[in-house]
Amino acid sequence: MKKLFFVMILTLLFAGTTFAAININTASQAELESLQGVGPAKAKAIVEFREKNGSFASVDDLKKVDGIGSGTIKQLRDVVTVEAGKSTETPAKQE
Repeated sequence: MKKLFFVMILTLLFAGTTFAAININTASQAELESLQGVGPAKAKAIVEFREKNGSFASVDDLKKVDGIGSGTIKQLRDVVTVEAGKSTETPAKQE
C-alpha cells in the first residue's frame, strides 16, 4: 500500500513539469539563447533570418540560417516547434 501511495505522489508531482516547445517563428532572441547549443550569435541569426525571409515552415528550415547545421538541428528538434498557437515557454538550459 505504501508503494502505491508513493507512486501516486510521484505521478502527481511530475505531471505538471512538462514544458511547451519554443516556437522558432515567434521566440525572442533571449528565448532562443536559452536553448542548449544556441548562443547569442545563432539566436540573432535566427531572428534576422525570420525577419528577412518570413516564418519557418519546419524545424529543418533552420539549416538555411548561417551557422546552424544538422548537429544543432538534431539537438533542437525535440525542444522547438514551428506550430501556430504554441507558447514560447523556456525550458531549463541543459549543461
